[in-house]
Amino acid sequence: MKKVIVVDDEDPARSLVKEYLEDYEDLVLLDECNNGVDAVKSINNFKPDLVFLDIQMPGLTGFEVLQKLDHMPQIIFATAYDEYAFQAFQVHALDYLLKPYTRERFAEAIQLVDQRSENYLTQIHSLVSSLNEQETYLTNLLVSVRQKLINIPAAEIIRIEANGDYAKLVTSTGSHLSNYGISALESKLNPQHFTRVHRSAIINVSYIKEVYKYPSVYEVVMTNDDVVKVSRSYLENIRKFIV
Repeated sequence: MKKVIVVDDEDPARSLVKEYLEDYEDLVLLDECNNGVDAVKSINNFKPDLVFLDIQMPGLTGFEVLQKLDHMPQIIFATAYDEYAFQAFQVHALDYLLKPYTRERFAEAIQLVDQRSENYLTQIHSLVSSLNEQETYLTNLLVSVRQKLINIPAAEIIRIEANGDYAKLVTSTGSHLSNYGISALESKLNPQHFTRVHRSAIINVSYIKEVYKYPSVYEVVMTNDDVVKVSRSYLENIRKFIV
């Protein structure tokens, strides 16, 4: 018998895996999780043999989950995004199921479960250790709204504005207050997408609409028409994007 945990932030996706698992008496479902943080707790607690793992999730991505595990199970990634396939196999996943997948494709992945040796676990431990030594950046941020936490994908943040000891995250649908200060957020966000332009401002370069150049200062107009001043000490952060 092999113990199984299903991790996916979408209910229909978890239901599909559970439905397909019914064809395999030797695979016993122990738990299901809808976010990366709970996945780490569940996997370390139950120590499953096999985990079906989504990649884009609130809290932690599937790859970040792997970096926090004390117990390393066999992994089958299941995701709607094919750009992660190469990275998935870099961490020696058993298989990579691209949604939507069929019962037959699921069966092909299950056939691999018994084909990996103990060497597989040694390899994946080694590769996860190497991942831990690399910088990782937040792809999702959970922010407090009254009695709940809501998920803000980093890619949807247009700009970040200092707000005392906190920071305001501005998206196309509104703004949210983070418990982190602006400097702490700067270190957690991918510098290929986010750049500091002022001691009180970070912008997502994907949302730059226009940049106005003046003798000693720039002004950046974002796609939502917000205007962000670039202070003299941060001019190079904008100039590096000029080609």
